Amino acid sequence: MEPSTEYAAFEKKVKKTIYLDNLSPLVTEAVLQTAFNQFGTVKNVQFIPTHFASSGVYAALVEMQSVRQADEIVREMDDSPFMISGMPRPVRAQKAQIEMFDDRPKKRQRKIVCRWVDPSHANFEVAKKIKNLTKKHAAEASFLLEQQLAEEEKLHNQQSETLKANYKKYELIDGAQADGTAKRLATCYETKLHDF
Repeated sequence: MEPSTEYAAFEKKVKKTIYLDNLSPLVTEAVLQTAFNQFGTVKNVQFIPTHFASSGVYAALVEMQSVRQADEIVREMDDSPFMISGMPRPVRAQKAQIEMFDDRPKKRQRKIVCRWVDPSHANFEVAKKIKNLTKKHAAEASFLLEQQLAEEEKLHNQQSETLKANYKKYELIDGAQADGTAKRLATCYETKLHDF
């Protein structure tokens, strides 16, 4: 049974789409369009929910004009981190997968049936192990994400403090030149002002 033409068009759309992870909550659709229009033409931006949205991490699907543009973005962002809106958090990009789209059409007509597994069933222990393993992985991922966010917050604070300190230094230098203190010091120490 061949996939429908609607599904074939959807597959082409997926190939032109990139998945962006680790986005700040301050990033908007306009910001993403501006950032990625330098690689080509952005056709569509769609923010998608993540399991870590409560931690301030968001994701988006960005559809480009062509597959080549999408490949170029993924390749470029693999080589170097991509900062959006001056956030200390580098954005990660990868090719989009079919499962990431909520509005994907059905490839073929089939029915999925869910049922409870009885404790006496032969596969009950296997299902129980998979369930426990999934919980363990979710707890580990949540812990790692909290650590990463704490490090990013620390980096952000450090960058802010450095920026403020540098700004105060430049204000001090400008003030010394504006009120003549630099000229008086140059005369006092018998140096030329352009040596500063």
